[in-house]
Amino acid sequence: MKTVEIDAKDLHYTPLNLQIRKAVSEGAKEITVRNIMGQRFIADGLKGDVSLILHGVAGGDLGMFMSGPDVTLYGNADHAPGNTMDAGSIAIHGSAGDAVAHSMRGGKIFVRDTIGYRGGIHMKQYLEKRPVLVLGGSARSFLGEYMAGGLILVLRRFPDTMDDERGIGSGIHGGEIFIRGTISDDCLGVGTKKDTCSMEEIARITPLIHEFAAKFEIDPSQFLKSEYTRISPASGRPFANKYTWE
Repeated sequence: MKTVEIDAKDLHYTPLNLQIRKAVSEGAKEITVRNIMGQRFIADGLKGDVSLILHGVAGGDLGMFMSGPDVTLYGNADHAPGNTMDAGSIAIHGSAGDAVAHSMRGGKIFVRDTIGYRGGIHMKQYLEKRPVLVLGGSARSFLGEYMAGGLILVLRRFPDTMDDERGIGSGIHGGEIFIRGTISDDCLGVGTKKDTCSMEEIARITPLIHEFAAKFEIDPSQFLKSEYTRISPASGRPFANKYTWE
């Protein structure tokens, strides 16, 4: 297997991304990038069967439009990792900023710790493509806003402020949000409905729990013994009464 190492220290994001693309075009199957410090657009639009192992703090839009690669980041990520991602996976061994998985349309994102505001906004799905976002910690307000498809799973492995957040699922008209434990009705956004997960629904998310635990070497038992809340669309047109009809 061809492997490549890149030192990103003091390197502008444009030449860094050109080096990554060059390595992929030359057949690299594993690319390790060290000393990342805020470079944006890493792996954006990247295709192919390749693993990227990143060390440091990734700038905005990590993996935007990505289709296929497997990205592992040992560090935190700035805003919008997985923006409009089509396929592949991103595993963040830390926290991430706002708008994680913005408009994501395929693949999986795993965040070991917490994320900022509007995670999963505009996630969507089509036919067999169903994006997944799994959070080990928690999320700030407006999680799953305007969601049109996909699945968000929040495991809440730390004490959090989820019961103080607002607008969860606001405007959701497709997809579903699973949150470990209970959530106050005051946290729900417009157009949502809330239910305690059935055994069948727990069975559906159990493989994702195991996948998350394996990626971050965390004991899954604490998550498997819990109850979960499922938040889903109350209808396919949450803002129908906001329009004027002739």
